[in-house]
Amino acid sequence: MVGDVGNCIAPPFDVIGPAEQQQLYEKSEYNIARIIKGKTSPSDNEQNNQYTRAADYLNRWIKSGVLKQDAKEVIYAYVQDFQLAETAYRRLSFIALTKLEEFGDKVRPHEEVFEKPMTDRLNLKRATAARFGLVFMLYEDKQKIAETIIEKAAAQKPLADFTFEDIRQRLFTITDTADMNAIVKMMSDKSCIIADGHHRYTTGLTYSKESSNPAAKYQMLSFANIYQDGIKLLATHRIIGNLKNFNIGRFVANLKEDFVVAELSFGSADAKTGAKQKMIVKMQTEYNNDRNAFGIYGGNSAFYVAVLKDKRTMNLPVPDKSDAWKSLDVSVLHKLVLEKLLGIDEQKLTKNGNVEFVKGVPNAIDDSIRLVDSGQKQVLFLLNPVKMQQLQMVTAAGERMPHKSTYFYPKMYTGLAIQKI
Repeated sequence: MVGDVGNCIAPPFDVIGPAEQQQLYEKSEYNIARIIKGKTSPSDNEQNNQYTRAADYLNRWIKSGVLKQDAKEVIYAYVQDFQLAETAYRRLSFIALTKLEEFGDKVRPHEEVFEKPMTDRLNLKRATAARFGLVFMLYEDKQKIAETIIEKAAAQKPLADFTFEDIRQRLFTITDTADMNAIVKMMSDKSCIIADGHHRYTTGLTYSKESSNPAAKYQMLSFANIYQDGIKLLATHRIIGNLKNFNIGRFVANLKEDFVVAELSFGSADAKTGAKQKMIVKMQTEYNNDRNAFGIYGGNSAFYVAVLKDKRTMNLPVPDKSDAWKSLDVSVLHKLVLEKLLGIDEQKLTKNGNVEFVKGVPNAIDDSIRLVDSGQKQVLFLLNPVKMQQLQMVTAAGERMPHKSTYFYPKMYTGLAIQKI
């Protein structure tokens, strides 16, 4: 009925900008973006708005047969093939309904969340009585029980097979009762870290408490084993603007109180490329040596790498945090640079429009540099990725990293499965 199923799929709602929203709308009249990232209108009111329209789309698609429920219970196998730095990877995960748990030993969030997206997702759940986006959960299983089952399922004909943003996406069903029971048994004693989808999980908890439907206490989640090569953590950089009287020279001078700063200057376009590469190499070297470091570009014919002089410096601004939390590059950047030197505290971080978060995808650094060169932004901070061990240690301590600390690549796409409550 829809033709190419791939034309109906979308990235998670929170990474869809206005331009991509329009592109997804144009891909298909049945693209899931019409539900998860509906267009707004100045004439919207309580009776007619993006959420009521989402419910209309969902109900019409079900009624017309565009969306059809499977005849029996299954676990879905989700296979993503992708490349990073010209190396091929495959990530295996499975999608299943799971009883919602409050945050604690069983379910561990890893980073802070913003209030606005949570309100948005809750409004969508209330209007549609459905869940669309996948919450990406990490678990540990050295035996790789689910991977063996997923590989077996992947030898069959897929329900969907398409390429989106250079990532091949395939969905299969796991129907064998013994296989499903093996996954259930394997997961029975597991605790999980939320890799992506904090807003979706949190609003799932809220919705389950306010709904009288027992089915609302279960949520569609996607689970991936940490012990596989396809789990890739990339950095999320920060680009800063709207600062009064900002001067990169004065800023770098002030930075030297807590950091050793290496300056990589350039005098031409070719030299600029070389200086940028030297910055990236030095950042990687410091990362490998377990030192806190980040790159800086302020548009003044130089790149910089700042390396924290003494890890104990973090004890003063955050005495109540664990050593694991203090050891994060992003924590050091937020507390000793954004707050201490630039005056961007947690409240301003979320509300004042000073900080834009840039995912560490190809071309992200060059695009951000151009924003600084054009004067649209003032300074760029480049981060190394959080290490998986750090993620595990921070969540084990019951803490959350600062906002947008991680970027798990690739994203779990939306529309492959829908949970109608």
